[in-house]
Amino acid sequence: MPADAPQTLPDGRPVPLMTGPERPMLESWLDFHRATLELKCAGLDDAQVRTASAEPSSLTLLGLVQHLAEVERNWFQRVVGGLDVPPVFGEETGYALDPARGLGEALDVWRREIARGREVCAGRGLDDTGRIAGGAMAGVEVSVRWVFVHMIEEYARHNGHADILRERIDGVSGA
Repeated sequence: MPADAPQTLPDGRPVPLMTGPERPMLESWLDFHRATLELKCAGLDDAQVRTASAEPSSLTLLGLVQHLAEVERNWFQRVVGGLDVPPVFGEETGYALDPARGLGEALDVWRREIARGREVCAGRGLDDTGRIAGGAMAGVEVSVRWVFVHMIEEYARHNGHADILRERIDGVSGA
């Protein structure tokens, strides 16, 4: 990135690398999408983050944060790290809402899962492999590169959902 190019967008999200080595570029795109999810939740109260998109869906911003904490744990700890760890919130998807768990707690858990995933991936190359931990594809070998690309796709898809949810809540859209 040129020295005069912004390192962050006006909304505070990091600008993903446009050139350079593959690993930092993949990490920067994943960090951009993580920051986008957090931005979609910024400034909302508990009732707002529990607002569902549209019937019959029960999808909420809080549910998305919880789900992506589980996704982080699954792909980095279980698949890349080969660790046997329980579901983050006691269920496989993370979407279920607990009246006692608010956005602050969910974001803290999500951030810890991100940090733990970074620890697990440190020292592993993009061509290193892990195995899918469960479901119809259990046991299939995937590279760390594939996991990064999948995680970028996962966040991009769910950030589209988050954008629709946020627009329904208070009219804020885009980014």
